[in-house]
Amino acid sequence: MSLKKWIDSANNAIEGILTAAKNECHVRYHLYAAAVVLLFSYASGVSADEFLIISILTIFVITTELLNTAIETVVDIVSPQVSEHARVAKDVAAGAVLISAVGSAVIGYIILFPYLVSFFKRGLSITSHGGNEVAVLSVIIVLILVVLIKSLTASEGRPLRGGMPSGHAAVSFSVWVSITVITQNLVVSVLSFIGAAAIANSRVESKIHTVWEVIAGALLGIIATYLLFIIFT
Repeated sequence: MSLKKWIDSANNAIEGILTAAKNECHVRYHLYAAAVVLLFSYASGVSADEFLIISILTIFVITTELLNTAIETVVDIVSPQVSEHARVAKDVAAGAVLISAVGSAVIGYIILFPYLVSFFKRGLSITSHGGNEVAVLSVIIVLILVVLIKSLTASEGRPLRGGMPSGHAAVSFSVWVSITVITQNLVVSVLSFIGAAAIANSRVESKIHTVWEVIAGALLGIIATYLLFIIFT
């Protein structure tokens, strides 16, 4: 597969996620929950193995919800009229989501409950993390925020082809803040800023985003990332 085809496939997949989040409130709920769980895991200082399990469970639940959305859409296309078979297909798909969500919630509770108790006993203190760990968390949180904001503000059409805010600008400037804070090197910071600005400008020049959408994305990436570094380092 050529690079262009791979990029096109990735863009189509991203648009699928954005469309599901825009049309299905349950997808948005899972994204809210994912952000909260990840932030609490960082704050409470769970072990690497436990964080890996929590991350896998989070991905599993969101993936199941996306598959459920896809199945419901296909059923509606194949059987637009009222059908018992269509009802069964939708109910079974919804049941799969329920099992994955409940199972993940139980496992997550078993892992996180001791940390929750300890978290409050020590006075809501937050575990410190290295810059690289916070940089990764920042990109994840920024991406979740972009998806949620786009799902709530996007109009009809393809959500990746514009809309508030620009995801490319948000991630690019999030990376710039991370590089600046971690390296504390002016030259490296300026070079990374130029790269982020170039990416943001390309979205305007290609007429995919307006200037205000790019500015909003940049501010989202900068503010969210800087706050996370303040909190966790």
